[in-house]
Amino acid sequence: MAMTDTASGEAMAGPTAVAEPSQARSAHEGILRRQSARESAARTYARALPIVPVRARGLTIEGADGRRYLDCLSGAGTLALGHNHPVVLEAIRKVLDSGAPLHVLDLATPVKDAFITELFRTLPAGLADHARVQFCGPAGTDAVEAAFKLVRAATGRNGILAFAGAYHGMTSGALEASGDAFDVRVARLPYPQDYRCPFGVGGPHGAELAARWTQSLLDDPKSGVPLPAGMILEPVQGEGGVLPAPDEWMRRMRRITADRSVPLIADEVQTGVGRTGAFWAVEHSGITPDVMVLSKAIGGSLPLAVVVYRDDLDVWEPGAHAGTFRGNQLAMAAGTATMAYVRENDLTARAATLGARMLQQLRSLAREFPVIGDVRGRGLMIGIELVEAEGEGVGERAEGEGPAGPLGTLGFGSSGGASASVVPGTIPSPRPASPELAAAVQQECLRRGLIVELGGRHASVIRLLPPLTITDEQTTAVLDRLADAVAAVARSHGPAGERQRQRRRRNRGEGMG
Repeated sequence: MAMTDTASGEAMAGPTAVAEPSQARSAHEGILRRQSARESAARTYARALPIVPVRARGLTIEGADGRRYLDCLSGAGTLALGHNHPVVLEAIRKVLDSGAPLHVLDLATPVKDAFITELFRTLPAGLADHARVQFCGPAGTDAVEAAFKLVRAATGRNGILAFAGAYHGMTSGALEASGDAFDVRVARLPYPQDYRCPFGVGGPHGAELAARWTQSLLDDPKSGVPLPAGMILEPVQGEGGVLPAPDEWMRRMRRITADRSVPLIADEVQTGVGRTGAFWAVEHSGITPDVMVLSKAIGGSLPLAVVVYRDDLDVWEPGAHAGTFRGNQLAMAAGTATMAYVRENDLTARAATLGARMLQQLRSLAREFPVIGDVRGRGLMIGIELVEAEGEGVGERAEGEGPAGPLGTLGFGSSGGASASVVPGTIPSPRPASPELAAAVQQECLRRGLIVELGGRHASVIRLLPPLTITDEQTTAVLDRLADAVAAVARSHGPAGERQRQRRRRNRGEGMG
């Protein structure tokens, strides 16, 4: 039989017999208990999202307990077309039915040839005609490690420039370039943002100061930072809190690195394949990086990672970088189908239009609830930062006042994404981030059948990464559920909610000597 989620309009294949609700709940709880007992303490999403997916299609997931969810996590941005899209499934079946080998190391195959052809068709102008591609291990962090090895070999230098708030992976080299590194051998630079500008000014002026800092660091012989092998940056910082880089700042980074013969590495692992409203996020600024690291959506839901780079950097000897699982034929077929579908159906324009609409509605929500400090994003990569509430709670913000307070207005900045813009020379003094409220909103969303991710500094940012195929009806359902969740948290954590908690504590005798 077919099951339909009325909020999403999607049908999913189901079994001929449906388990009793009590049996389904028992099976669900048993699986979760065994996971907790047997899996590593390092597991992450499973802690905040105690669901057991058994079927999925598009935006919709069904759990073992029979509940259905709208999935705005999308495999941390991996599922550009959502779960089990027909073109992806057909591409995988075609390879399976053909009898083609599934494991080929780095041998040439028709499947790989088709993948590279489609990939090069989408690359930014100026790169595709002079590019080489290296297939890596299956994850984005593997591509980052390969990129670092590449630029070090090509330049003969060792250092890497990276940015505060960055996330590039969990292997040692990639983690060193990420914002939460402990053992740092990478020079760290300020990444421009408006709401929590490191210079306290925000806007174009803050981005200009960030660019000047970078230039000074490279040109000052006493800076302590020798000329590096490369610079790595994300056009939109994802795990850092959904921070779109201003386009002019991106162009400045390109000029600064090009003038000093420092290869520029664009990390498009999460931003690529239409996510931000352009096929590759660097296209918003019009720059051509020297190296691009790609994963997630390019595998069409299966593990695949590649490095694409200028041919003059291709100084590797045979075997200088390898990997047993660099020839994943199913992932290449799924990735080719995904990229072609996004390109042929102009889903990049859809992401841009729909993302702008979602940002507009979320700005309205931010004016209603002061616990929302900032709303920002680009395309279908959206972040809502939760902050500590103050005053009398809901509805206190003045008409037309932005989430940063009287000094800020929430609108489109130079990056094209939504963020609080401030007057140069002013200090918006945003309220402290609230990971407690963000976690509470995430749980309220889950209760309402909506899956969202947390990210950003202190895990205080609700992240929305819906598939590019999300419909208008589904978008309305997502925003309605999110608004309900924010309202519930604002009520329970505002002044009135605090008074209720104090009364409950007094009734229990807490705090009494």
